Amino acid sequence: MKDVQIKKLIVAERVRQRRVINLIASENYVSKDVLEALGSELTNKYAEGYPNKRYYGGNEIVDKVETIAQGRALKLFKLDPNEWHVNVQALSGSPANLAVYLALVPQHGKIMGMSLDHGGHLTHGHKVSATGKMWTQVAFGVDPKTERLEYGAIKSIAMREKPQIIVAGFTAYPRVIDWQRFREIADAAGAYLMVDMSHVAGLVAGGVYPSPFPYADIVTTTVHKTLRGPRSAMIFTRKDTRELDKKIDKAVFPGLQGGPHMNQIAAVAVALKEANTPAFKAYAKQVVKNADVLARELIALGWRVVSGGTDSHLILVDTWMDGKGVSGKDASDRLQRAGIIVNKNTIPNETRSPMDPSGIRLGTAAETTRGKKEKDIVRIARAINSVLRK
Repeated sequence: MKDVQIKKLIVAERVRQRRVINLIASENYVSKDVLEALGSELTNKYAEGYPNKRYYGGNEIVDKVETIAQGRALKLFKLDPNEWHVNVQALSGSPANLAVYLALVPQHGKIMGMSLDHGGHLTHGHKVSATGKMWTQVAFGVDPKTERLEYGAIKSIAMREKPQIIVAGFTAYPRVIDWQRFREIADAAGAYLMVDMSHVAGLVAGGVYPSPFPYADIVTTTVHKTLRGPRSAMIFTRKDTRELDKKIDKAVFPGLQGGPHMNQIAAVAVALKEANTPAFKAYAKQVVKNADVLARELIALGWRVVSGGTDSHLILVDTWMDGKGVSGKDASDRLQRAGIIVNKNTIPNETRSPMDPSGIRLGTAAETTRGKKEKDIVRIARAINSVLRK
């Protein structure tokens, strides 16, 4: 690279990534093949539209790339192409979710999603997001005692508010979600059921987390978390008389985006092929094993883990412990100085500011990619404890 300034920063970031222990729950490490696709000549091609329906010439090759990505996505999640459609053009998770709402929810209509401080995502209707400005959020949370979803309470809210769409998914909820219960709630309330499986897509693909596809109308996911792909997103929709697939495709293009990033779509295709292997399934199992060990070890060391543990890759730790510990920001800063990267995070029934909350969020996907096993995770937990107890 001739640009010495940027090259130095890329090298510095490469060194930083290798030097630290990465427990960011939404990060992972892609393969060299994924990076090669991202940096390919596909970057140069403008391809507004969809395969065989483009607005520019010269798309005979990128049409094949996008079609392969779609086919691999359906195959990975064992979906019948006669029953499901997938859009692979969404640039990331937030615009993917926005496209679904644009397609299916009238302006100022109701989006029912998990509240941010209980583990939901900004794009599930939070007021600071465009999704909370264009639509009205109907929030649900976890039981204050168990810190788990209480489906009876969720159904009561849905029946009272009658949202147009119910979003089942999370960014900081460590437990398995009962997709069937959400399907029953959506049917009773007359709502679409959208699942945002961004955090657990790789675990679903690996067979270690229940699949939402038998129950959902729409499934959105990022590709760059447990699925171990590039920063991108996919939108899966059922094919039926409601024509959800056509509505959502139109919302992505021309509704939200112009030409897709074909280099990104090629990298998605590479990652999807990698995920459909026995090695990836073994990886997904290890991710969950490692998270369970991390949660158990932190509990044994005296830390309060939200909901008492985890069923996934994700752990939410109450570091504040009613003033007996340290704040989430202080915990994150201390750990970063020690070479352990986490993120500060609100916890259910939060009493502190989101800028300096009561907890931290941990994930085991990235370090499992680097080969960590249970004994390594025990050492990491003890290192976390040592840093935070100083």
